[in-house]
Amino acid sequence: MTEAEKQGAGDKFCCISKLKVFLLALSLAFVGKTMSGAYMNSLFTQLERQFNIPASLVGIINGSFEIGNLLLIAFVSYFGAKLHRPRIIALGCTVMSFGCLFISIPHFLFGRYRIESTISQQENFSVMPLCLVNQSLFSLPTEEPSKECEKEPGSLLWIFVMVGNIVRGMGETPIMPLGISYLEDFAKAENSPFYLGCLHTATVIGPFLGLLLASFCAELFVDLGSVDAEDITITATDARWVGAWWLGILICASLNLLAGIPFWFLPRSLLKEGESNESVETRKKSVVALQENNKNEAKQTMYEIAKDFIPFLKALLHNPVYMLFICITVLQFNAFNGMVSFMPKYVEQQFGKSASDAIFLIGVYNLPVICVGYFFGGLFMKKFKTNIYQAAKIAFWVSLLEYLLYFGAYWTICDTSPVAGLTVSYEGIEQVSYEESTLLAGCNRDCDCPLTIWDPVCGNNGITYVSSCLAGCKSSRGTGKSMVFENCTCVAASGFSSQNISATLGQCDGEENCEKMLHYFLILSLVCSFIFSLAAMPGYMVLIRSLTPEEKSFGVGIHGLASRVFAGIPSPIYFGALIDTTCLKWGTMTCGEEGACRIYDIVTYRWLYLGLPAILRGVSYIPSAVILLILKKKLKTETQVLLNAPVEMQAEEHEALK
Repeated sequence: MTEAEKQGAGDKFCCISKLKVFLLALSLAFVGKTMSGAYMNSLFTQLERQFNIPASLVGIINGSFEIGNLLLIAFVSYFGAKLHRPRIIALGCTVMSFGCLFISIPHFLFGRYRIESTISQQENFSVMPLCLVNQSLFSLPTEEPSKECEKEPGSLLWIFVMVGNIVRGMGETPIMPLGISYLEDFAKAENSPFYLGCLHTATVIGPFLGLLLASFCAELFVDLGSVDAEDITITATDARWVGAWWLGILICASLNLLAGIPFWFLPRSLLKEGESNESVETRKKSVVALQENNKNEAKQTMYEIAKDFIPFLKALLHNPVYMLFICITVLQFNAFNGMVSFMPKYVEQQFGKSASDAIFLIGVYNLPVICVGYFFGGLFMKKFKTNIYQAAKIAFWVSLLEYLLYFGAYWTICDTSPVAGLTVSYEGIEQVSYEESTLLAGCNRDCDCPLTIWDPVCGNNGITYVSSCLAGCKSSRGTGKSMVFENCTCVAASGFSSQNISATLGQCDGEENCEKMLHYFLILSLVCSFIFSLAAMPGYMVLIRSLTPEEKSFGVGIHGLASRVFAGIPSPIYFGALIDTTCLKWGTMTCGEEGACRIYDIVTYRWLYLGLPAILRGVSYIPSAVILLILKKKLKTETQVLLNAPVEMQAEEHEALK
């Protein structure tokens, strides 16, 4: 081998190595951003309880991330492609890290978390009178909040979380469009699907780690290290429990900061992967020409960069496959984003699991199979070199199969423990009530009980009561979690025959079949997740291959912009608002304001949570079918042109059709 050939081989090796370093760094950045996103989505239940806010407000906090993304995505996608892409990605990772830090600030300003309770914290004797006690013994809100109440800190600290989420969204903006366009520009066409499959794999590993971290943190009490475990009278399954949500977000901030470091040292551009047939002299000339072109681009004014913006936008708007794909994405993203945002809450409410267990089970059952599906979807595209029509066909039919299986979730139902005055009467007759007046009955009407505070106890009859006072309990013994309430008139009124009518702290456990139904639900979600992930890569390649090389970065950015404006921002808000309509009992803040919801009408909740995504996804198959028809017609036309072309041109044209 001559010296020139050795140098050429070295150049090629250097180029390919740098591309793979970029792929590795981008995969780590994808892990960091998706880990942060999954962690944030899983802690919304904790934030709802920490700040005593409704699910609709939690949805606004969730959508604030998309607002941050929306502020920059069109400009980053268009202008970023003409600048130093790796360094812009590095800057984005750093900004995302600072956003995570900002989210954690409220914990350090909030003070100790106050657990809503009817039992006076000032009482220390072992046997405490409950029924017929004067209301002054309770930590009750007054009708006219005092000035001290109005000045109480913490009521608006959720704004810090929202602003931090906006900053996090701004930081994440350049990672996907600029990273994918960089790979597309310098990777072989046949390697591109595999590289994108690796990135999609990273987008599953990140959420898996995020959910494991969230599960661990949710098991720890929010005031970790500052409160004695013996002083905590509630368990992790209680609707008032708040985990150490701030701890995991600090870990996410550190990872995002580290992920951005390699991008500062990567070059602005590379040689196209696999350009080995060129002579050394030609390669050197192309490198020099590329460097000159980069220098000229650097000297361009913003006006010169922006002058092609409108033509590019017009070209995208007149691309029917691209526009229909955006419609599909908006509809399906509305469905999936709303479901994912409130899935931990759904598992908690429907199957009686703690937030920690719900998050862990969702991660273990769903994310590994999604990772496998993404990988094999990308590998399939690379191996069989499918064209755009074949990719669209695969995506349509595989996705439709998963959609039909999805309806099996309606049969995975579980009846949680009955709550007197809310889901059953005090006599044990099933009835759902949204009115506080039904909490009063003959057995507790003379007890002078607060109706607004949620401090549940479980009677020996298997019925949950909103408080020990509303259960008609006359006395208590023991302290902390082991406290037992005795002589409960409402438990006796339900027809339960026993000499010792008592109740224990906390809500009663659900039916025995709940555990079995939960596993049926999780297995079904596992199968659906795997099938849908197989369709993800072919579907995404329809988007990529519907664009010309110069439109890719801008097209991916506009696609992301549309999905955020019409799905990412509104879907968690209206999902949260609909969930709020099913609330049977609201919590109460110190000054008497309505707080977070404690218990839901699970039947209505289930129909809304599962039904709305089913409708949205069903509508999305209309534009999907239209895309198939357009691509089939286009393929037939191009095949006819190929058959009429000269023989020597057919091989080249056939490769182009692929």
